[in-house]
Amino acid sequence: MTHLRRLLWLNLAVALFVSSAALSAFADPPSRAVRIKYISGPVSIQPGGVNDWVEAVVNRPLTTSDRVWTDKEARAELHLGSAALRMNAETSMTLTNVSDDAVQIELDQGSLNLHIRHLFGGETYEIDTPNQAFTILKAGDYRFDVDPNADTTSIAVWRGEGEANGQGPGVKIKSHHQATFSGGTSLEHQMANAPDFDGFDDWCRVRDEREDHARSYEYVSADVVGADDLDEYGTWRTVSSYGPVWVPTVAPGWAPYHYGHWVWIEPWGWTWVDDAPWGFAPSHYGRWVHLGGYWGWAPGPVVVARPVYAPALVAWVGGPRLSVSVSFGGGSGVAWFPLGWGEPYVPSYHVSRTYFQQVNVTNTHITNITNVTNNYYVSNNTTEVHRTNVQNIRYVNQNVAGAVTAVPTRAMTNSEPVGKAAVAMSAGELKTAAVVSAAPVVPARTSVLGSRAGTPTAAPPARVVTTRPVMSRM
Repeated sequence: MTHLRRLLWLNLAVALFVSSAALSAFADPPSRAVRIKYISGPVSIQPGGVNDWVEAVVNRPLTTSDRVWTDKEARAELHLGSAALRMNAETSMTLTNVSDDAVQIELDQGSLNLHIRHLFGGETYEIDTPNQAFTILKAGDYRFDVDPNADTTSIAVWRGEGEANGQGPGVKIKSHHQATFSGGTSLEHQMANAPDFDGFDDWCRVRDEREDHARSYEYVSADVVGADDLDEYGTWRTVSSYGPVWVPTVAPGWAPYHYGHWVWIEPWGWTWVDDAPWGFAPSHYGRWVHLGGYWGWAPGPVVVARPVYAPALVAWVGGPRLSVSVSFGGGSGVAWFPLGWGEPYVPSYHVSRTYFQQVNVTNTHITNITNVTNNYYVSNNTTEVHRTNVQNIRYVNQNVAGAVTAVPTRAMTNSEPVGKAAVAMSAGELKTAAVVSAAPVVPARTSVLGSRAGTPTAAPPARVVTTRPVMSRM
């Protein structure tokens, strides 16, 4: 990398920290994120705010301004709350807006299948194409096809209802109908019966059927992203102290937040990307408990309005004593361990009192959330954290053998596989290392792009696709 590129990425790293602090002063982060659940063939992403495209990986969270491209003979599946978005080959999509109440998607070309199990009151999904802006009015099953050569958008509604908007009067499309729009944004269209399923639709329906009837929804809120994967990779048990607990089928010595890598995603900052196909839900919701020789995941309440996503439910270990530890060869290091049952998650990003309460009570049992919240804030009720308070919490998992994972700082910065980069820490080192409020690591270029940075990537969409204007209503 040239000196100029290093300088540019150093400036970006500083800007990331500054922008994160500035934005958080005005608004909380979204309570949800999009998960890359499935990839087949060459799929690439472009994180918001950067020009680089990188190969997509399963379990990476996506959010506002992120772009996704499926190349020839590729498919991708994304999940957000109760919605599943599936992209067929040669499809270009941008997550224009992912907030608590609105999801806005830009579809430049290709085929998108959208399955929504339910809509919350006031929740909106909008699909924008070069011909129209379509608002979902009812939960259901929808398909969007954008042909850039013919300048057309076809919208099929198998179940549900929505309205297309453009420069003319809105066009409602009801169940079992399809509208094909042409003539720019004039809303000139032809209405017909919804077509029969093709191979892509059949694939989507099979996956919907399996996911909608997952047994794990008996124990986990249906809006916990990734809960449907738990059936196949573990078992549920009832533990008197915690209620339902999911136990993964893993090798001896396995520990949470040990096999995966870190990425930097705004507005949350350091975010965990788990290697396991089931790893999304237990990494971003609930708490981990150690049950006399093995780990179990204890989810939050089943009946909850909407569980709040967190980038990683861990406590950080750092400070000068850890940085000069012999475990890192005299260099700097960072360590972490999973939060236990009833232990508060203290965000490293500034948030409101309401957000702090919700990200905790929807993910575990907090005995007195009011007291915990009051300890989090200074007396003038601003969003400034009592940074010393994290050291006053008694963390159960900190003393569990193998629970603390430590890596050299460079491994985290470069999004290296943690399982390979992890170093052993002695009991003495662990005893003297302090819990800190945030990971003492500055992000770099690879932190934003993730573990595939620097490797051959899937081809990005042609420039004409990425610059094609779309109709928008929001």
